[in-house]
Amino acid sequence: MRRTTIIAVALIFALSLLMFAGCGRRGSGPENRLVIGATPVPHTEILEFVQDKMTEAGFELQIRTFTDFVQPNLATQAGDIDVNFFQHTPYMNRFNAEHGTEMVALFAVHFEPLGLYRSRTQEIADLRDGAIIAVPSDATNAARAFNLLEANGLIRLREGAGIMATRMDIEHNPLNLDIRELEAAQIPHILPDVDMAVINGNFAMQAGLSLEYDAVAAEEKDSISAVTYANYIVVRAGNEDDPRVQALIRIINSDAVRDFINERYAGRVVPVF
Repeated sequence: MRRTTIIAVALIFALSLLMFAGCGRRGSGPENRLVIGATPVPHTEILEFVQDKMTEAGFELQIRTFTDFVQPNLATQAGDIDVNFFQHTPYMNRFNAEHGTEMVALFAVHFEPLGLYRSRTQEIADLRDGAIIAVPSDATNAARAFNLLEANGLIRLREGAGIMATRMDIEHNPLNLDIRELEAAQIPHILPDVDMAVINGNFAMQAGLSLEYDAVAAEEKDSISAVTYANYIVVRAGNEDDPRVQALIRIINSDAVRDFINERYAGRVVPVF
């Protein structure tokens, strides 16, 4: 009887240790781990800021950094990552249509104004006939670029072209600008070879460019672009109510994160929540 009692006590003690260990690992198991794909700046930096807050909420946030706009969506669709943070809804909708993916935008975090950056030519007034202007080649950012050029009097677009504008919608190009559509991430690298370039906010920051000092123009904070091109937390359809994702959204949707974005990026990234 005594031996039985000793065994029972030992079993209870062992179970207690296991339960204690399990509590200590809260947030490290697959059910509490959230894997998110993001481009480096500012997305990864914002997520790094909230990592500790996710841990405090009982979740482990793993960040996988991508340097392009295609792989994060493909990885989300395949289930290799749970969620991504790098894109606006026009890009997402077009990507879904072209690739058969089922991405869903959940929460708008910030807007990154496109800037028209100086290079061989320093000011818009100094642009000469045939000047070379580089713009992003993907459809949504190209449309933004064309609208930015129009807003600064460099071209005139067909009436109603709006956020769907393409090169074919340019009705008037008084300086015969040589507008070259290039992959967005590469534009900062070829900046010395053009007169000016329209550059995405994240790629400009990665290249050390300042919207305040290096750009001659930028999308306005109250423009249609600010509403249309906000960057979202995105999941595959069916995962909208994932408690891990909802916890991330609750944490991002805070004064602390808003203040972090405003202080760190000084207008180059604008919170929209």
